[in-house]
Amino acid sequence: MAGAGDPSTVALPIKGACHCGAVTFEMSVQPRHAVACNCSICRSLGTVWGHGGPGTIVISAEPDATIRYSRGERQLAFHTCKICGSTTHWEAIAGDAKGRMAVNLCLAPPGTIEAIGLRHFDGAETWSFLD
Repeated sequence: MAGAGDPSTVALPIKGACHCGAVTFEMSVQPRHAVACNCSICRSLGTVWGHGGPGTIVISAEPDATIRYSRGERQLAFHTCKICGSTTHWEAIAGDAKGRMAVNLCLAPPGTIEAIGLRHFDGAETWSFLD
């Protein structure tokens, strides 16, 4: 298994889909690392994120295929499939990160997270990586 400082190469694009297949994603670049965040929403959703800049992630779905959820400062919108309930991605809709996205790598093929390398992020308190 690759560690946080020693990522392996994964086949590109990285593809994934919600459980029913109504929402799919393709990521054209390998993220620096897979991120498990401990903030309240990420803990509740059970996600592991692969972050990408503008143009590196393509989401394919019918219009209104997802439920969009934002709270607090409303800088991020989390998208969940309306049919199967899988959280597929988030998008930054305001603030400095506007235009960035992340996909839920738990929906990618088995072994993807391990090949990239997993890091744990403290989104609950310190806003820094824990390793």
